Amino acid sequence: MIDRSLRPGDPSFVGGHRILTRLGAGGMGVVYLGRTDSGALSAVKVIRAEYALDGGFRARFRREADAARRVDCPWVVRVTGADPDAARPWLATVFEPGPSLAEAVGRHGPLPARAVRVLGKTLARALAAVHAAGLVHRDVKPGNILLAADGPRLIDFGIARSLDATALTSAGMVVGTPGFLSPSRPRGRRPDRARR
Repeated sequence: MIDRSLRPGDPSFVGGHRILTRLGAGGMGVVYLGRTDSGALSAVKVIRAEYALDGGFRARFRREADAARRVDCPWVVRVTGADPDAARPWLATVFEPGPSLAEAVGRHGPLPARAVRVLGKTLARALAAVHAAGLVHRDVKPGNILLAADGPRLIDFGIARSLDATALTSAGMVVGTPGFLSPSRPRGRRPDRARR
């Protein structure tokens, strides 16, 4: 069982969101469940302090948050707000209840073949919308795909990268989850649009 309780040092409010609980944590930050004054639920990713001290990171985060807001697709979580100038930069998206693909397969085993075909087709549409907005996701994996009631959602723009921007990472550093990286990434090549 994952401990989702808030910890000492976790914020109470972030950008107009009352923080309710933790949803998860990764290399770039912590994701919280937040509620706005209007009652809307959001997944609020708060960037780790070491990145917040880097002015270059903030500039790239600003560009990438702006690009992520332009993604228009029902299969990609919608960005609802971001503040790259906050003491701890943050990005909020619509909260989509449902297990991740990794959790669903872990609990119930492989998906039926038809469900896999539908999932693949839907995720291809999601990635096409991400690319059309000028972004490369860089960490598409079962843990970053939510199975909502009306279909899957691609989540976690924490390491998304603008196609025309400099990388968030240092030279030679590979970003993503081993086992789910595109073949170009371990070889140190730049991620780009798929070739036809």
